[in-house]
Amino acid sequence: MRILTSVILLASACTLGAQSLTTPWSGYGHDPQHSGVSANAAQPMNRIHWCTPVDTVLKDTSGPLYIHYGSAVVTAANTVLVPQRINANNTYQINAFSGGSGGAFGCGSPNTPLYTLTTDYTPPPHDWIPSYGGTLALGTKYYYPGAGGTVYYRSSPDSATGNSGQIAFYGNLLYTGNENAFNNTVMISTPITADRFGNIYFGFFVTGSNPAGLKSGVARISVSGAGSWVSATALAAGDTYAPISQVQMNCGPAFSVNQSTFYIGLSSGNFTAGYLVAVNAATLAPILPHVHLIDPHTGQNATIPDDSSAAPTVGPDGDVYYGVFETACCSNHDRGWLLHFNSTLTASKIPGAFGWDTTASVVAKAIVPSYAGSSSYLLLTKYNNYKSTGGTGQNYVAITDPDTSMIDPITGVSVMNVVMEQIGRTADGPPAGAVREWCINSSAIDPVTKSAIVNSEDGTNYRWDFTTNTLSQQVSLSPGVGEAYTPTVIGPDGTVYAINDAVLYAIGQ
Repeated sequence: MRILTSVILLASACTLGAQSLTTPWSGYGHDPQHSGVSANAAQPMNRIHWCTPVDTVLKDTSGPLYIHYGSAVVTAANTVLVPQRINANNTYQINAFSGGSGGAFGCGSPNTPLYTLTTDYTPPPHDWIPSYGGTLALGTKYYYPGAGGTVYYRSSPDSATGNSGQIAFYGNLLYTGNENAFNNTVMISTPITADRFGNIYFGFFVTGSNPAGLKSGVARISVSGAGSWVSATALAAGDTYAPISQVQMNCGPAFSVNQSTFYIGLSSGNFTAGYLVAVNAATLAPILPHVHLIDPHTGQNATIPDDSSAAPTVGPDGDVYYGVFETACCSNHDRGWLLHFNSTLTASKIPGAFGWDTTASVVAKAIVPSYAGSSSYLLLTKYNNYKSTGGTGQNYVAITDPDTSMIDPITGVSVMNVVMEQIGRTADGPPAGAVREWCINSSAIDPVTKSAIVNSEDGTNYRWDFTTNTLSQQVSLSPGVGEAYTPTVIGPDGTVYAINDAVLYAIGQ
């Protein structure tokens, strides 16, 4: 959906996501690097196994859906944890399902939850409703956002019963003595990311004074339950080019390959200039220099929209990819850019020509048989060309080469070379050739069958076969709807999970 502005083979799979062998899908983008790479082959997609609404308010309503939905999490034992919005006051709960059951096939017989987790979470001030995203740490403990910047946890996620609790990163005693003060001023604003050691990280937003003196920033809760935090302003210390005040909404932290560093976006609010910053994962100290985010076309500030769900992706070589919006609509047809940096953020590299609301997925070059270049891996991202902002409406998904350039036909900027692409299947003219958008913010890569799972606003979920460069399988999920971009997931038994029109569908053979 266009933003509305004021105008591998198995060895490769292990390399790209080692945690995947014990945690099939731990959170947004699958793993701490947001690679999107599954360790399991996706089942052939020819029927819907079961479905469940992720939003009981917007399900079956008409009109576009200006809301981001959190990623489902799937355990090694095939329990699927699904965040669900249950009323217009943005109250959420987590429903846990057995991924391998569902009674009769199809949405007519929805799966029955194994258990439900309630939460008192409220989102920060927003335009589009932000994502609500939990994470699975060490494969054994599920963390999910609560009120006042607190985090709830549930151990034994595959069981109907388990230990549970609530952690305030600034201290449980301080929270319990001042619940109303914290609940009214402190809100988690990003998906939670777990590193491979079981520590969790997230951004939070602060609207006023509070007993802990918290300012908007990033929090860490260690595997032992100890909390720490750092303000967004402190992360941008030493650089006054932009007056930084918050973490980008929806921007889940992404970790370096060795987990010692994480990356997160900073801004001063909706559609302001910002930075990408590297942070010491143990101490939360900023690792200088952080990088000022620049539009490759104008040479001026890129902008960071709160409506975006873009988060950094870290490649196997340590390079960092991060989507931003352009300086102003519509110099790049409202597409933004996928900026590209080395691991220390000291060098800018070839950008991608689209990025404002999507997180790139990593594609091992071995699973793209036609690729003959020298890059060690490729990227999958979407490439819209919005007809409403002067484009052709020819929206497509693309495999790009991060180390080889081509000239972007819209701006003339040197951008990542497109290795292969798939234009949308469903017409959306005029003009002639316009098609419905792909609605993915994090695609699922299946290295075993050399394919990816890509969801579309036409209401259909597709398998993109890299060997034949065809959309080789498809399952109709809904009549189609304009919606904020959504994540796709592959479970340990190969079941595919995709969100379309406020419903999560379990798809397979």
